[in-house]
Amino acid sequence: MSIEALRGAGGRHELFQGLVESSQDAILVKTVDGEITFWNDAAQRLYGYTPGEAVGSHVGMLVPPDLKDEETGLLERIARGECVEHHETRRTTHDGRVLDIDVSLWPIRSRDGTITAACSVMRDITDRKRAEARVDELAVVVESSQDAILIKSLDGEITFWNAAAQRLYGYTPDEAVGSHVGMLVPPDLKDEEADLLDGIARGVRIEHYETRRTTRDGRVLDIDVTLWPIRSRDGAITAACSVMRDITGRKEAEAQLAELYAQQRHISLALNLMGASKQIPGAQAASRYLPSTHGQGVGGDWLDLIDLGAGRVGVFVGDVMGRGLDAAVVMGQLRSAARALALAGLPPWELMRCLDAFTHDLPEQFVTCVYLEADPAQGEVTVCSAGHLPVLLIEPDAVVSELPVPTGIPLGVGGVPHEQVRLPLRAGTTLALYTDGLVETSDSDIDRRLELVAGTLEEVFATADGLEDAADRVLNTLLPDTAAYADDVTLLLVSFPTAPLDTAETELAGEAFSVPAGRRFLSQRLREWGLAELADTALLLASELLTNGVRHAQGPLTLRVWHSVRELGVEITDGSTPRPRARLAEGMAENGRGLLLVEALADAWGTRPTTHGKTVWFTLLTAAARDGASGPGGTPGPAPQTGSAATAAGAV
Repeated sequence: MSIEALRGAGGRHELFQGLVESSQDAILVKTVDGEITFWNDAAQRLYGYTPGEAVGSHVGMLVPPDLKDEETGLLERIARGECVEHHETRRTTHDGRVLDIDVSLWPIRSRDGTITAACSVMRDITDRKRAEARVDELAVVVESSQDAILIKSLDGEITFWNAAAQRLYGYTPDEAVGSHVGMLVPPDLKDEEADLLDGIARGVRIEHYETRRTTRDGRVLDIDVTLWPIRSRDGAITAACSVMRDITGRKEAEAQLAELYAQQRHISLALNLMGASKQIPGAQAASRYLPSTHGQGVGGDWLDLIDLGAGRVGVFVGDVMGRGLDAAVVMGQLRSAARALALAGLPPWELMRCLDAFTHDLPEQFVTCVYLEADPAQGEVTVCSAGHLPVLLIEPDAVVSELPVPTGIPLGVGGVPHEQVRLPLRAGTTLALYTDGLVETSDSDIDRRLELVAGTLEEVFATADGLEDAADRVLNTLLPDTAAYADDVTLLLVSFPTAPLDTAETELAGEAFSVPAGRRFLSQRLREWGLAELADTALLLASELLTNGVRHAQGPLTLRVWHSVRELGVEITDGSTPRPRARLAEGMAENGRGLLLVEALADAWGTRPTTHGKTVWFTLLTAAARDGASGPGGTPGPAPQTGSAATAAGAV
């Protein structure tokens, strides 16, 4: 070959070299034995190895242990002269991350036609795979939704129809998709549907619009519908998503309720919504409720004491302004909603935000309340107030002071977030919560009355024989005229008599070795505390939760244990927000049984959010509690399963 030809060949080589080096795809060349002989800049960016580290090494350094046989199979296919295009697999980077990879390979032949190597072009598809997983999850959520969901074009043609829509209206997806949405609209509402589509075309979001729709068999349903526009990538509105819920039962109930409003004698039913708070483990309580004897009688005061599990206690006191059945019914709705939100594990500030939104749809929209989440094991209480009167703290020596809690604005006003504060909670402390009926009078200044309440509590607790005696004496002192009350009177005294006998915690890495390390930590604490009888169950359940944390959450993990005479508590905190749920394992699956085991063996278990993740916990009753001995803060016995475990969703 001439010098000119060589120079030409060299130019082509340099051009090829430049193209390969500037490629955005990782390109490597490896022998049929797997030795890397070429490594471009994109490969270095993708995997973190420099050419000096990669060239001469075996390609197996990039392959996760469970895919070694796959890599061998790929090399064997190359040796047979096959090309492999867009094979999706996983590869490991220099710093241990595992990436989803799209790889194409083809054989490289020598001049005599012998296959000597393979060229591999790789692209990171991790984000795409995650996006596909999210889309799949969203599709499952939409399809499994209890609300009817359909998508329709701006012309009204149905393009999507989920299973709940079929259950609601009776049309199968094959019958609905491609049909006009007008088939669901009663004749007298045709113009309304056209107006809704016009609003969507203008970008208007329509929430909780109540209307009527017709089923396949001719029934007319009351429907709550929410619609929002769907936009293409260029921002153009192309369709509308519609979420519908059958509110026929609710509308019928509202009609019945309207009849009840006309019957004043039914005001007494509201008394069933208000009752003495029950005793729960970890706290002692005494409550008093005196309905007003003026005007329409009973009003909207409520109180609640909630076992949140793991030794934690939720305390509510609230007041719906107004009187009569209206206020009492609103109070009942709020009390139920507040209890459900507390059991779901919402922190106080978020619970208040939800109640504030909930209150907007209620007939009585001015509500004050205060919610406390007490954790005697941690020695702290978290408080959030929505315009309610101050909570008073009675120390074990009967000294009374106000909890330093921002008052906040009442529920129903909206627009201003509620602030929570975390405060220390000493063993033996009592909290006093009340409504304005206890302190407001027509001829007294509110500040002077609050001072009188504090002074009365201090005097009473210095000599009282228990909380019940204290509650009676406070009412007798502040309201000596028991014949008449201008407003409802509510008083709740909650005491936390004893802290846990001991607590301990340790921080663990989010790695597999943390599971046996956590077991050793727990086992040692149980031996030290004389709780060997709980060791087998506690270690088994802790292993399941730690394994879940390692596999599905973000580290580090915090393992915290505590015990009282009544129970042992184990808590695992991680940095992942999705909360786990028990589910049935399918077939011979190795996973999916852990939380079912926890649910079966624990006396109580649940989850709650934290500032940066979540806590999963379980409790086991001690032998003393199972034998009927009295534990601190309440009568022992099987603790109820908290609602947070039933409503949480997330990794298992």
